[in-house]
Amino acid sequence: MTDYSAEVIVIGMGPGGEDVAGNLAQAGLDVVGIESELVGGECTYWGCVPSKMMIRAAGALQEGRRIPGLAGTSHVHPDFGIVARRIRAEATDDWNDQVAVDRFTDKGGRFVRGEAHLLGKDRVAVGEDVYTASKALVIAAGTHAAVPPVPGLADTPFWTNRQAIAATDVPESLIVMGGGAIGAELAQSFARFGSRVTIIEGADRILPPEEPEASQIVADVLTAEGIEIHTGRFASNVAHDGSGFAVTVGDTVVRGRQLLVATGRSSNAPALGADVLGVELQRGFLPVDDHMRVVPGVYAVGDIAGKGAFTHMAMYQAGICERAILGEPGPGADYSAVPHVTFTDPEVGSVGMTEQQARDAGLRVVTGSTSVPSTSRGWIHKVGNEGIIKVIADADRGVLVGATSVGPTGGEVLSGLAVAVRGAVPIATLKNMIYAYPTIWRGIEAAIHDTGL
Repeated sequence: MTDYSAEVIVIGMGPGGEDVAGNLAQAGLDVVGIESELVGGECTYWGCVPSKMMIRAAGALQEGRRIPGLAGTSHVHPDFGIVARRIRAEATDDWNDQVAVDRFTDKGGRFVRGEAHLLGKDRVAVGEDVYTASKALVIAAGTHAAVPPVPGLADTPFWTNRQAIAATDVPESLIVMGGGAIGAELAQSFARFGSRVTIIEGADRILPPEEPEASQIVADVLTAEGIEIHTGRFASNVAHDGSGFAVTVGDTVVRGRQLLVATGRSSNAPALGADVLGVELQRGFLPVDDHMRVVPGVYAVGDIAGKGAFTHMAMYQAGICERAILGEPGPGADYSAVPHVTFTDPEVGSVGMTEQQARDAGLRVVTGSTSVPSTSRGWIHKVGNEGIIKVIADADRGVLVGATSVGPTGGEVLSGLAVAVRGAVPIATLKNMIYAYPTIWRGIEAAIHDTGL
């Protein structure tokens, strides 16, 4: 066993951890960054970036199919090999992170590859070596794909998002277990490349965290594209006969060549030995204060902090953590206007509270909405223009507390709504703005007026 010391130890070098480690090293601190897999994390290699590349390609196919009725005739011939090659190139030659490792070490950091295990609030074991932090320990170890305990599932060659992203061919048929953001995005992408897709979602609708109207719009689009959706029932058994899967859902058996399990994410905190920190995990996640402290000297950022499994959340928290460690002034975390986007077609962008969350919080809620096809830009768009803009207002304060933007550019339209929610912009101000014509975001004006405030 060899003992090493550093001022700061960072466990997990995904987007948040890499940012903290790199910036603190640049600031002159002695930093050790520990990663068991790839520097850059899930988002870079198996999540946000490659999945959106797949979605972009699938969207291009769909746009080609929309030419009739708009511009002429078209004959689309999908080639998934182009996508697979592009993903491998983006992942730096088949999931090689040397460029990312060099990016960190060039800033002065020391990189350690291996599984970290907490020995205390300032000590970490990696194999037979022990690292001691004199200033701070930062935990950014993220999450892993959650696999439900469905009888038979564990003994089958199912996919998680990682195997789906690494696929070189489109399966003839695909069962997707889980109708959340990951499941819906990948289901639509594979379907557009020719796979016959079935989604199984235990909740009463797909995209359960979103507004019901948003879920319904996306479900209608997916169904129209030939995707079969089962909601309100969980899988009760999974079998694999060597050539395909059979998933029992109620009285129905769904069959497919491949099975993608997209039923959420689980925290990596328990596997790190987080019990030595003397805190109670919250649903498996580390509790943090407004400056990302778990206990004095220990910080957590990103998915493992339980505030939202988004890359932008990890980066936001990284900045707060860095300031806290460096002793620099700055605001603490504010989660009142957390934005997120599901990159289906149409996109679903959401920020702040849903209508139900606002009512559960005891607010006097009023809502307003407008359909995207009723906007001038939506009407011009013609095909693929499904969507809605919905705003949630606190009538007593006269401000928005949440909003949803569904449409061809739902994530982009969300930006103005996110500013309005975060800045508590008065409804009166939003009603008295000039909204560019013809844009989809001009529909925000109609939704604001629809509140009646």
